Amino acid sequence: MAKCEICQKAVRTGHRISINRSQVSRRANRTWKPNVKKTKIIENGTVKSINVCTRCLRSNKVTRAI
Repeated sequence: MAKCEICQKAVRTGHRISINRSQVSRRANRTWKPNVKKTKIIENGTVKSINVCTRCLRSNKVTRAI
């Protein structure tokens, strides 16, 4: 899976815990995937294509090439 090249956000793993049963007996593996987009950015005057999460795009940590 893709990883943000700015903040290093990647896939996280954990457990889905059942609400109906006891927490000890019912657990299932689960993954949380980041919202990563392939975008073109301007770096040192050149256009480059990298994977960036939407949080970094929204906070203007990169300058997009249009």
